Amino acid sequence: MAAPVKKREIQQKLRDDDDDENRISSSSEDEEYEVTDEQGMELQVDFEGRNPQDPDYHGIKTLLQQLFLKAHIDLGGLTDLIISQNYVGSVVKQSEEVDESDDDDNDINDVFGITTVINISDKQNVLCIQQLRDLLKQLADEHATDATNTMIKNVLENDAAQLGLLINERFVNIPAKISVPLLESLISEVKRASSRNMPFNFSYYILICKLYKYEDRNIGKKTKNRKKKRNAAGEPSILWSNPEEEIFAEEATVYFEFSVEEEADSGLSGTWTETDDEMIPYRRVLLFDACKLQSIFDKIRNQFS
Repeated sequence: MAAPVKKREIQQKLRDDDDDENRISSSSEDEEYEVTDEQGMELQVDFEGRNPQDPDYHGIKTLLQQLFLKAHIDLGGLTDLIISQNYVGSVVKQSEEVDESDDDDNDINDVFGITTVINISDKQNVLCIQQLRDLLKQLADEHATDATNTMIKNVLENDAAQLGLLINERFVNIPAKISVPLLESLISEVKRASSRNMPFNFSYYILICKLYKYEDRNIGKKTKNRKKKRNAAGEPSILWSNPEEEIFAEEATVYFEFSVEEEADSGLSGTWTETDDEMIPYRRVLLFDACKLQSIFDKIRNQFS
């Protein structure tokens, strides 16, 4: 039986990204964000974070689909698991205080983000957990270095060192500042669940990040702009779908990445001309020590608050 809805009021007033002040208030009401719609217009939207509930099923599943794309995982089962452990994790929804006079507008029921953690060392007899573990092993085999592959497999096979899959997914136009209250709430809930002998005492976390790399479509051609999308080391520049995840990447023990260009990821789609540098979608899989989560969060809070 589902627990009562527990709102996590994510009170932060977002200003324009160019505003150097960018301060966050510390009150406990709903949070107002500036988001950009498909036409590039800025909209003021009130969001709230609360525990996942049954009506959130399709919204959560949609967010998981944009992360896992065509991976062979029972996303319906994974969604059910997330909802069943709703004492840990948050969904981002539009505030219930918005005008509900338009019956045709169902945005209030939409899920705009999900931040939670799943123990993939536990319940290995559950189909979606089996598939997640198999997927991680397969991806590490195909894309990781030998040392990284060995470490990931050792963590997966050592049930005494509990492994949590950290899910931090949201729509692309929602600012990174929303991650601060969501991660703060998650850390608190994991500690509380662990203190009650629930299976949330993790040794490691795995986080699958969405990122994009610029690919020069004019390789081999003379162009003045060829280097503008590369960093100082000459590597392709990276655009993180969730900017705070770059901080996770900096603290990762090991990681590997792979292109998902063939899986039709439309997270940052567009019409590319012959002279454009195309953004190729990737996934980067991070493994990091659980003891680092608090310090990672502190850095995220300092950067995005």
